[in-house]
Amino acid sequence: MATLKIKKGDTVKVIAGKDKGKEGKVIAVVDGKKVIVEGVNTVSKHSKASQDNPKGGIIKKEAPVDMSNVMYVHKGQTTRIGFKTVEGKNGESKKVRFAKSTGDVID
Repeated sequence: MATLKIKKGDTVKVIAGKDKGKEGKVIAVVDGKKVIVEGVNTVSKHSKASQDNPKGGIIKKEAPVDMSNVMYVHKGQTTRIGFKTVEGKNGESKKVRFAKSTGDVID
């Protein structure tokens, strides 16, 4: 599997769709193509009464957003993400993500 540009825990901004302009933290990555972002793309789900939810009713939850519709936020600005190899300890090279706008290494 290819290395993902956006990972769980990243802060992203929605750049397209009904929630355009909203920012949030990535809760999960779904199949490497979609992300679930905190407080973005909320949908109403009707749930039947169960042991976990004895009353049932309407539950609000986040639905996945396509990864192409979100952008990584670095130091308050949206930026694209690139990959480069960095020399680590003992001469090992490591593939890292970096912000294209500033050149800073993300992780």
